[in-house]
Amino acid sequence: MDVGVNMSLYSLLLEAALVVKLVLVILVLMSVLSWALIFYKLYILNKTKKDILQDYRTFSKAADFVSALRTLKKKPSSSLYRIGTKAVNEIKALEKSNLEDQSKSAVGVENTRRVLRQAVSTEVNRVGYALSFLATCANSAPFLGLFGTVWGIMHTFQSIGMQESTALSAVAPGIAEALVATAFGLGVAIPASIAYNSFLSMLESIEAELINYAGDFLNRAQRELSWLGPAKSSAQVQEETDQEASGRL
Repeated sequence: MDVGVNMSLYSLLLEAALVVKLVLVILVLMSVLSWALIFYKLYILNKTKKDILQDYRTFSKAADFVSALRTLKKKPSSSLYRIGTKAVNEIKALEKSNLEDQSKSAVGVENTRRVLRQAVSTEVNRVGYALSFLATCANSAPFLGLFGTVWGIMHTFQSIGMQESTALSAVAPGIAEALVATAFGLGVAIPASIAYNSFLSMLESIEAELINYAGDFLNRAQRELSWLGPAKSSAQVQEETDQEASGRL
């Protein structure tokens, strides 16, 4: 029975109109590429999240800021290492600047925060690269399949007109081969849509962990780098100046 069904489907595909065949070829290519991307991204996203959680624990347990950076340096492929390196480079550049201490502190915190935000965004984009292809497959495959179906039905009606017969035996094969395109389109779109939504959820989780790390990085830098501590406001500076002046008197 299965052999008969397979032979019937095979014969339907062979007898389909040229446009329907082209649509089916496109859908098959989309299916192959989307499944390859699904397996690849499933591996990459799981590995990335696992590495981030492990590296973040190592960073948090480090005795001091310098030791934490050394532990990250052992894994240059780590997302945390790439983010931390960009922030450290900015901190080093600010240390060598000619800004006054108060200005250097204020600028340093803001610049480091901006660099960390950009680095996190870069890592999220890197990990989530090519996910848009799954969204494209999920959105366009049903319409491609529908286009193939409509074209196949048009071709069937033309054949019926030429044969001058409206018998079910004359109509059914053409409609069946046309509906195959819709089935193929849904077969591409459904897994791509499920995978895309699942991967978006995983990507949001990864982004949240990277943001937590960036916040912890900046907090430790402010605590352990004296010049990068919280900048004093002008009111605080004026108050300290007045206190010093009254003390002299």
